[in-house]
Amino acid sequence: MAKFIIEGPVKLKGKVKIQGAKNAATPILAASLLTSQPCVLENVPRIADFFKMVDILISLGAEIKWIDSHKLQVVNRKIDPLKIDQSLVRAMRSSILLLGPLIARFRETIISEPGGCLIGNRSIQTHLFGLKSFGVQIEQKRNVYHLKAKKIKAKEIVLPEFSVTATENVMMLASLLPGETIIKLAASEPHVQDLGRVLMKMGVKIEGLGTHILKIKGKRNLKGFKHRIIPDPIEIGTFIVAGALTRGELEIEPIIEEYLDIVLLKLRQIGVPFKIKDNKISLSPAHKLHSFKIQTLPYPGFPTDLQAPFGLLATQAQGTSLIHDPLFEGRMGYINELIKMGANAILADPHRAIISGPTPLYGTDIRSLDLRAGATLILAGLVAHGQTTISQAEIIDRGYERIDEKISELGGKIRRED
Repeated sequence: MAKFIIEGPVKLKGKVKIQGAKNAATPILAASLLTSQPCVLENVPRIADFFKMVDILISLGAEIKWIDSHKLQVVNRKIDPLKIDQSLVRAMRSSILLLGPLIARFRETIISEPGGCLIGNRSIQTHLFGLKSFGVQIEQKRNVYHLKAKKIKAKEIVLPEFSVTATENVMMLASLLPGETIIKLAASEPHVQDLGRVLMKMGVKIEGLGTHILKIKGKRNLKGFKHRIIPDPIEIGTFIVAGALTRGELEIEPIIEEYLDIVLLKLRQIGVPFKIKDNKISLSPAHKLHSFKIQTLPYPGFPTDLQAPFGLLATQAQGTSLIHDPLFEGRMGYINELIKMGANAILADPHRAIISGPTPLYGTDIRSLDLRAGATLILAGLVAHGQTTISQAEIIDRGYERIDEKISELGGKIRRED
C-alpha cells in the first residue's frame, strides 16, 4: 500500500504537460489484436492500467517493444486466445475490451469477469448483448465466459444503452466482418472517436464518428497502424480544477477544445478565468467562485469522470451546488471523505449530493476509494489547512502519470510513501 502526504494550502503555478488519454490508449492497444502486422502507439500514458493491458497481450503471445518512454510497437503474429492471464483480466475493467478483437480474429476465447474501481454495479450485459447480436455464442459458468463464433456476420444492432466500452467492442468486432454493420445508440466520447480513427487507418470504413449512429464496413484482413493518442480530457479537467481551487496560475497543454465544451461552459459559469490559444489553456486566479448544478451524461454531456473534482470545487464556491451522477451509484463516496475535512455537504441519495460553500477544509487521514475520487482528494489536500494523508495511493496510479511529481513541479507540497 502507498500513501500521499500533502501539506496545504498552496497556490499552484507553472506549466502542465498532459498525458495521452487512458480511455483511448487501452482500447487502441486492444485493437492491435485485429491484425498480425506491426502497430505503433505514440503518446501512451505510463499508468498502471496501460501496463496491465500490455502484460495481458504479452500473456497472449504479443511481441512488445518500447521505442521510447511513451511509444511502443506491438506485433500480434503468434496469439493464443486461450492463454490469456485471467488474473490480470480480473484486475482491471479495461480488459473487457479484449472480447471484440479476440472473437473477431480467432472466433473463440475464454475470459473472466473484469475487475476495476468499485464505483457501482458495472454489468457487462450490454457487451454480451452486442456480441450475441452478431451470432456469438456465450456460455457462462460462475464468473467465466466462453465465447464461440461459428457463424457471425455484419448486421444492424441497437445497443440497450450508451455504453462506451460496449460500443468499442462492437466496433472492433464489426471491423473484421465484410459487409456493413450499423450501430445505433453508439457512444460518441472522444476516445471512441480516437479508436474509430485507428480502425480507419487499418482499412475499415466508418461513417458517423462523434454521433450515436455508426456505419462500419469491415474487411477480412486489416493493416497495422501508427497513431498518436489524444491528450486526456479528464487529466485536463483535473488540473483546471486544481488551478481554480488554489487560485493558481497554470498553463495546460495540449488540449482539444471541442472535447471540453460542456466542461469549459461550466467553468465560465462558476467564474474560473481562463484563455485558450494554440491548443493551450491558461488559468488566472479566480476571485470568487459561484455555486452551480451539474448532471453527468453520456458525451457530449458532462463526464462522470470529472464529477468528483467539480464536487470538491463546490466546497469553495459561494452558495449551494447540486451534483447529480445517475450513472454509477458508488461515485459519491468521496463526499464522506470531504465531510471529514470540514465540507458542508449532504448525500441526498447514492446519486445526488448537495454542497454549500465556501467552507475551509482541514487536513486529516482519508482514503482514495476509486481512481477519480483519489485524484480529487489530492486536490482537497492542496487547498486544506494542515497535513492530509491519502491511503491507497496506488489506485490513483491507474489513471494519472506522475501526478505527485507534476504537482510538486507546480509548487505543491506532496510526497509519496510506499
